[in-house]
Amino acid sequence: MKLLVRNLARTTTEQEIQELFEAHGTVTECTLVLDKETGKSKGFGFVEMPHAKQAKMAKAHLDESRVGTNRIRVRVAQDKEPQPDTKS
Repeated sequence: MKLLVRNLARTTTEQEIQELFEAHGTVTECTLVLDKETGKSKGFGFVEMPHAKQAKMAKAHLDESRVGTNRIRVRVAQDKEPQPDTKS
């Protein structure tokens, strides 16, 4: 299950997020979204957990929790809808 983690401090690292979620189960991937120009965090990222039960538990425990000075939000990530090809 892929989770969206929002409202992260710009200084929060992938390692910190991974450790936070690993307290609730197995994490197969943790990715912070970075600004292409500056290389700095945009304040959100994704965590992939293979076991839905663990992911739901992590979501329940971590949503609205404090990481540093920020209160993070954890949601189930929605897959992007494919964009129609407008270059015909």
